[in-house]
Amino acid sequence: MPPAESSRHLMPLVERAVTAHRQGATETAERLCLDVLELAPDRPGALTVLYQIRKDQGNHTAAEALIRRVVSLDPNNFAATNEFALLLLGKGAIQEAEVQARNAVRIAPQNPQAHNLMGMILTEAQRPPVGEFHYRKVIELSGNRDPILLANLAWNLKNQGRMEEGRTLYQESVAAAPDIRQTLLGWARLEEADRKFEAAGEILDKMEAKWPNDPGLLLSRAVLLGRMKRYDDALAVLDDMAKQASNGRLGPNELAEKGRLLDQMGRYDDAFAAFEEGKKLSRELSGNAYLDGAAENLLNRLGGFFTAGRLQTLPRASVRTDVPQPIFVLGFPRSGTTLMEQTLSAHPRIVAGDELPLINDLTGLMPRMLNSPLGYPEALAELWMGDQRAGLDNLRDYYLQKVAQMGILTPEAAWFTDKMPLNETHLGLIALLFPDAPLIHVIRHPLDIMVSAISNHFTHGFFCASALETAAKHYVRVMDLVQKYRAEMALRYLPVRYEDMVTDQEATVRSVLDFVGEPFDPKCLQFHENQRYARTASYAQVTERLYDRSRFRYRHYRKHLEPVIPILQSHIERLGYTVE
Repeated sequence: MPPAESSRHLMPLVERAVTAHRQGATETAERLCLDVLELAPDRPGALTVLYQIRKDQGNHTAAEALIRRVVSLDPNNFAATNEFALLLLGKGAIQEAEVQARNAVRIAPQNPQAHNLMGMILTEAQRPPVGEFHYRKVIELSGNRDPILLANLAWNLKNQGRMEEGRTLYQESVAAAPDIRQTLLGWARLEEADRKFEAAGEILDKMEAKWPNDPGLLLSRAVLLGRMKRYDDALAVLDDMAKQASNGRLGPNELAEKGRLLDQMGRYDDAFAAFEEGKKLSRELSGNAYLDGAAENLLNRLGGFFTAGRLQTLPRASVRTDVPQPIFVLGFPRSGTTLMEQTLSAHPRIVAGDELPLINDLTGLMPRMLNSPLGYPEALAELWMGDQRAGLDNLRDYYLQKVAQMGILTPEAAWFTDKMPLNETHLGLIALLFPDAPLIHVIRHPLDIMVSAISNHFTHGFFCASALETAAKHYVRVMDLVQKYRAEMALRYLPVRYEDMVTDQEATVRSVLDFVGEPFDPKCLQFHENQRYARTASYAQVTERLYDRSRFRYRHYRKHLEPVIPILQSHIERLGYTVE
């Protein structure tokens, strides 16, 4: 951005600030920047140098405000856009980071750095097939096989369940650069996820010889020991981590793992204390708390739009018969949707799509695709226009095209699952796009869901799981909306209780397959033999035979759940559960 004529005389000061900062004269650089910005607050050069200074000082709030200002003033500044995306990725603001990373690719489509950042963000956003494209684009553009890039691509493939391909890339990466901790850590985690516990342990042993107190190594060791049911040993590792920490405390991820170990050991009060401490620390470090107003606004608008009167006049998309169709596995996070998907995808005609972000993507793309000045869901009113009569078919085809591009379909597949948590929020839109799609809603005791919400970190549902009370509040809002959808429109909807899946597996599986329209297959009862990798917190549980220790798990935490029982009471009763 060229300087305005009125501030052109400040350019030498900016150049001096840049030189001073490069030479390590931080105080001089800072003073020069502040002098410039006092006279001309919109000078990107001075803002950028001051950003670097604040970042180096650890003043993250000021640094973010400064780089955000630079990007707003100069949206075609690749370096600033790339830096801003990295900052957002580091703080866990994945959606906003993706916006900036996409802009970086638009600015510099042949820049390997831009594609590498897109690969990182899309992998983190649980869209690894698209992330893989960008990682491979880096190799194509750069012409070399950088060891760190290969390790990032290996992690991406691991998240797609392509373990052998990922393992091969880790081997190549480590052969070229044997002393990169993050690469070895990722490789060990791949082996642990692939149930190769001995191989994972050998990698961690090699790491320990060089970096005995590395936090990532120790956490991975604890997770591995937990998978091997060596709970005392795993807990001892975490206790040593706390002693070694400068503040004597574990981080949010370590506290969550400690809580899970204590839960397995039957030390429920200690487990809940660890979970709560982890949630509190996570809120402090990330700044993420339940977006109450945004959640209330969207859910109220959805409930107000999808009414019987309006739905009578809205069209439905036609049904494609030339491609596999979706089975929507609905449910609150940790309600049993992964178990349901793992069961269904053991069937030879059903493949797992995992957590597809496509319905949520469509809610953002809809206004542009329907040429509407309104947002979602109000943009659906454009369907009454003569030139938008095929609007739903276009939205449906966008979804199906993206699924085809993800590479999850197989030649024999008639169906694929979409188990994005809280897709039930958009039941109205799903039913318009796929009127014949099976909607399988996994129901679980609400208090069991609350225990899982407090013991796991997930961002679904407007960060509702940042605290126990907000998880309960969002659960009630979503279930109220589901009831409204069911009252206002015809749905191909089947509620399935998690508890029935556990206590009467075959009968439940038969009823679900009958609802879908597929014959029973005994492989579905052996879901634990399904070799696909589930990219959720349940990945370990669904590799075991069916067990019932998670059924009515809330009883161990009954006294700790007292604050949310009044919030959930009516839904507990409506779903046929009791509080014991």
